[in-house]
Amino acid sequence: MQQNNSESKSVLCTLLDKNDQSKYVFFTQKRSAGDINIGFTNGEDVWKTHLSEEILSQLFKKFSLKSTEDYTFKIKCACKTGRAFVKLLEDSAVLHLGAEATDLSLSLAKLTDSEGRTEVKDLLFKMADSLQQLESQGASSSFSPGKVFQKRSAEFEPKNQHKGPVIAVKKRLPGDSLINPGTKRKKPATGVAFDDE
Repeated sequence: MQQNNSESKSVLCTLLDKNDQSKYVFFTQKRSAGDINIGFTNGEDVWKTHLSEEILSQLFKKFSLKSTEDYTFKIKCACKTGRAFVKLLEDSAVLHLGAEATDLSLSLAKLTDSEGRTEVKDLLFKMADSLQQLESQGASSSFSPGKVFQKRSAEFEPKNQHKGPVIAVKKRLPGDSLINPGTKRKKPATGVAFDDE
């Protein structure tokens, strides 16, 4: 895979649109010139925009931000907290980072199918590289794939929802008393049989 040397430090997160619950993968690509590419995809279509240093400096002043990292952090937080939503148009999209008119919004152009496929492919390889890097870092600090599998498999199992304290209920054996469970049930006295004959 060819990697553009002018692009570095991608920020990836998922965006769950608060209006229609659509899911998107949000990404940024910080470039060495100080500008940034911002985009998102739903897996089929890709929307992307380029913010030059001039535009970024205007945004920094308007929203009291200090750096590109602050800007991408603000976008990522809005995506994670559910404040962000997307308004799709025919050949573009608007990313809103809040419900207020004064909140940050960003217009993105829809890429052509071939450009979109290339972008999704690059994004997929960047995610795989990030996972591989995390695994290699984890290997030095006692990384165990079995443990990761156990944690992940637990995510898909239904959670036990206990409202109160858990009390182990012992199964009642035949002959045990219902009122005093530790004792055996007493059978009615049959009396003594005397042989008077």
